[in-house]
Amino acid sequence: MSKTIIIALGGNALGDGLAEQMVAVKATARSIVDLIEQGHRVVVTHGNGPQVGLLALMNDAYTSVSPYPLDVLGAETEGQIGYVIEMELDNVVHHQDTVAVVTRTEVDRDDPAFGDPTKFIGPIYDEADARRLAHELGWTVKPDGDHWRRVVPSPQPKRIVQLEAIRRLVDSGFLVVCAGGGGVPVVWTEQQIHEGVEAVIDKDLASSLLARDLGAGVLVLATDVDGVYTGWGTPEQRRLDRVTVAELRGGDFPAGSMGPKVEAVCRFVEHAGGRAAIGALADIEGLVAGEAGTQVVAA
Repeated sequence: MSKTIIIALGGNALGDGLAEQMVAVKATARSIVDLIEQGHRVVVTHGNGPQVGLLALMNDAYTSVSPYPLDVLGAETEGQIGYVIEMELDNVVHHQDTVAVVTRTEVDRDDPAFGDPTKFIGPIYDEADARRLAHELGWTVKPDGDHWRRVVPSPQPKRIVQLEAIRRLVDSGFLVVCAGGGGVPVVWTEQQIHEGVEAVIDKDLASSLLARDLGAGVLVLATDVDGVYTGWGTPEQRRLDRVTVAELRGGDFPAGSMGPKVEAVCRFVEHAGGRAAIGALADIEGLVAGEAGTQVVAA
């Protein structure tokens, strides 16, 4: 029986502009072809932090109409990036059709994240520009390393709404792109309907949930660094090559960058018993094979 692999492409690794995205996805598509030829079933998810941030900037600059809420901007990036990935995969995978699904992810309307925005989106600024934009546009801004960025609420993903549709597509032989940007955040209302909310969902946590619920064997988080480091930015920094969940949970990783990735792989390995990997976009085949990046195992 073929193994299902979830490959989560980081929004930063994909780049900001369309040209950068096309180059990154072309290279990734060739690696995915090799995985498929090895007998794996592949599901692709992707980030959207830089892209949804740029859309939000355009949104705020165009004052003739009311601004679109973040859930709608998230859906726009799912369509945009999903289209690019879908087309490039279809251009190289000739025996399998690719389907991009604009995916909703259910969150809890009482999630404490709504009172404490932490998810970075959009470009970087110096402190003065960040504080000016926060004053002018009503943003919340926080330090991100040596720079400043906008932060928005990032509630925990509870349920992938289209899970069964995604499962049927995978089981029917389609190469599926889904849960882009963590999915469009929705809540279940007292009227028994879904309603979009002003938030973004961490794509790694959503990918972890999707991988668990699909019964995937491997979860790969492909990003713009080659693995998880201890002592990052210091003379003592060291990459973790193979690590258990317990060892990884004992580390201290920034909440705005590597922290959610570490939490995502730990949740998957703990609940699904599979293997997870974090590493560079260019090393996808090695990450799947257990030969590159940081490999996370149960024990």
